[in-house]
Amino acid sequence: MTPRVAAVHDLSCFGRCSLTIVMPVLSAMGVQCCPLPTALLSTHTGGFQGNTFLDLTDQMGPVAAHWKMEGVAFDAIYTGFMGSWEQMALTAQLIRDFSRPGCRIIVDPVMGDHGKPYRTYTPEMCRAMAELAALADVITPNATEAALLLGEEYKNLRLDREADCRRWCEALSLEGRRSVALTGVSLGEDALGAVCFDRDTGRTEFAAAPLVPGQFHGTGDLFAGVLSGALVRGRSLTEAARLAAEFTSRCARRTWEAGAPRREGVDFEPLLWQLGQRMEAGPCRT
Repeated sequence: MTPRVAAVHDLSCFGRCSLTIVMPVLSAMGVQCCPLPTALLSTHTGGFQGNTFLDLTDQMGPVAAHWKMEGVAFDAIYTGFMGSWEQMALTAQLIRDFSRPGCRIIVDPVMGDHGKPYRTYTPEMCRAMAELAALADVITPNATEAALLLGEEYKNLRLDREADCRRWCEALSLEGRRSVALTGVSLGEDALGAVCFDRDTGRTEFAAAPLVPGQFHGTGDLFAGVLSGALVRGRSLTEAARLAAEFTSRCARRTWEAGAPRREGVDFEPLLWQLGQRMEAGPCRT
């Protein structure tokens, strides 16, 4: 049977991010993606002005209820951007309703970047996201989100020091109850990736790939999408994170070399075949 993932995220009609990345990525990896949109936007909000925004909170419960009535089952539930604490509560209920043995809960606690919460995020929403993340088997925060989850100062979170990376990653694991892929780790001038704590092995390892100059929209969603697909296809956390870091790096380099508009996101579509090839090749040696 083809693995099936419920993906709770927003849908931007233009600009590569959120569900417009996650859906094709999972499909290319041999995984069925069942989207549950939290909002519909004309474009994403990075570099575009005056975008439309349709809140879909009132549809989330009925969609989940219909899935439940039809006996739909999932191999994983992946969550991304949430527009309100109500959406987080509905997603938490979705997890409780559809969780079963073997179903991985993967939470990307999308709350902020560059040391600050997103402008739409209130302290109440940050607390609600922490409660949602407590239900996860795996979380994929960046440094800003890690600081928010732990109630720490962002300036104290150094992701260019190995000892700090390990300490923060293990603190995020809630005493080993969940796995963590803490992104944005840079232990060298030419590499960027994640530090991973695997609750199954108790090991903390690093997954890095070549650093591409500049910043690119949607790379967090791309990393989390590839990681989710690889986990569902049976890869270990470190294997999944290495594949995600490498693929994100290749897509960013392609975008950079082509001089493509940054606000449109990374040019990942022509490289999707590589993900399918990696899945068919079986687990890599680490």
